[in-house]
Amino acid sequence: MVLARVAELEAALAAERAENARLRDAYQRIRIELELLRRRLFVAKAERIDTTQLELEFGHKLAELDELNRKLGLDPATDGTDTGPSKDDESSGAGPGGRPRKRRPTGRRNLQEEDLPVERVEIPDPELEGKVDRIAWEESSQVIWRRGGYVRVVIARAKYKPTVAAEAPTAEPSAPALSTPLGGTAAELPIADVASDTAQSTMDVTSAIVTAPMPPVILPRSIATASLIAHIITDKFCYGLPLYRQEERSAHLGFRIDRGSMSRWIEEVGMTAGATVIHAMREEALRSAFCIATDATGILVQPIRGGDQPRRGCTRGHYFVQIADADHVFFEYTPHETSAAVSELFRGFSGYVLADAKSVYDLLFRPPCERPPPDEGEPDVAERHEVGCWSHCRRGFWEAAITTKDPVAREGLLRIKRIFELERSWRKRPPDEIKTLRELHLRPHVDAFFAWVDLEYERVKGQRGPLRSALGYALRQKAALTRFFDDGRLPMTNNKSERELRRVAVGRKAWLFVGSDDHAQAAGNLLSLVASARLHGLDPETYLRDLFRVLPQWPRDRYLELAPRYWLATRARLDPAQLELEVGWLTIPPPLPPPEQPTSR
Repeated sequence: MVLARVAELEAALAAERAENARLRDAYQRIRIELELLRRRLFVAKAERIDTTQLELEFGHKLAELDELNRKLGLDPATDGTDTGPSKDDESSGAGPGGRPRKRRPTGRRNLQEEDLPVERVEIPDPELEGKVDRIAWEESSQVIWRRGGYVRVVIARAKYKPTVAAEAPTAEPSAPALSTPLGGTAAELPIADVASDTAQSTMDVTSAIVTAPMPPVILPRSIATASLIAHIITDKFCYGLPLYRQEERSAHLGFRIDRGSMSRWIEEVGMTAGATVIHAMREEALRSAFCIATDATGILVQPIRGGDQPRRGCTRGHYFVQIADADHVFFEYTPHETSAAVSELFRGFSGYVLADAKSVYDLLFRPPCERPPPDEGEPDVAERHEVGCWSHCRRGFWEAAITTKDPVAREGLLRIKRIFELERSWRKRPPDEIKTLRELHLRPHVDAFFAWVDLEYERVKGQRGPLRSALGYALRQKAALTRFFDDGRLPMTNNKSERELRRVAVGRKAWLFVGSDDHAQAAGNLLSLVASARLHGLDPETYLRDLFRVLPQWPRDRYLELAPRYWLATRARLDPAQLELEVGWLTIPPPLPPPEQPTSR
């Protein structure tokens, strides 16, 4: 009896020990996950995801940890997981009826009443000047930005009273200022309101007075000039200053500009740039780029209100960044991060695509015969090759090292560190030489790394945790991670895309959301211009000012000359005195001869 009782107690003790071991393993896994969430939320800012989702997951993990603590007889406070008191939802108490009523728009502001410095731009008519008596000036005002404050610019258009001989036009009055001497015919002015300007330049039969036409501008009938729009866009998309803060600053400077007007200007200018310069840049990139690096991040989109629709929260859209070699940077907005959206972004591109291992990119690398037919248009028959990112591979080992302290994870970091050091040593060499050096010196280290990964994965493949995830990622992505051996121009990491996405990640902390899908697309176009300008060493504000000054008068078939990649060559061929004026006609230089036409690498 005694022996049987002892055996029974030993069996119960062994079962309890096994249960305790299982609970301790579960506790350890959840502790590791909690540590990763903490680091992603508070330490690794560039790797963070949606904060709300992380906080929800954070609370769930805390509850699981507390439950395991109780089962194991541990004190929850010893693990340091106290989150502190939660915030109560503060309400102002004002219902929809208590909100202040919005003021109705009162029309265009009278800028003559504003206390601003004044500059004057006189616009004569080149066809009539010196041939017909000038009797007066027709004046209007806009606002320009000079670094240091706002300036009111008075646009004075000459008025002429023709003599009796000049008062008898043969047929319809011509549009003198929209014709040849200063930049091409009216058909070559794609953005200006040609009909309106032509009407202004025709002769008033009753008074026999002709007024010089208004040169085309980026925003017709607006108080904003190219310099003011460029300043607003640069502050928001280059330095992350939201429009409500710009509104406050403008009031402090003595000339308040409301955020609604600035938002409309941004959307209209962004859409114009997207249909002209950005479109030409994308066509060149998809046609001739060697490697396009890409990544994505989320953005909140405010729903459109109106009618009897109930109030809804913001939806989630996505910005995809695309870096075409060292030529162009694009921020493309898509409402959904899907394989179909990614396929449309890369339609027609053949070459290398540098991306992380997200499943939405898998469709890009399938053979053309295995791709589903598109909803509309011709099927995409381009062939693309996947290039993996070693920074993403390293991140898994780093997370395993900081949470589990496993020596295998630390060894993985050491091996990857050696690979990065070798690659860094010949970074500035020519591509052919880089390819040779990689084969001679780097290939053995990479082969040894993957042989080590195979061995260690077999040991831990039955265990859950960050170490198995890191080893599994490296094993599955071996083909993509070794693709950089194909050509010396291929990078090992996708860090450039990560850095470009910081413009969105940092900016959305301040401006929080975009107003609609259309506004998100316009903002993406402006982000593309800012990023491309910085890529080529241009001051974004100066470039945007010059671009918006030139774009309304530029020929339709030559928009690529206005891209940041070619802007310095284009600007050198323009008249500096004409370009310096905020409003006025430009002499458009002829296109470059075909032998000198710039081509992509």
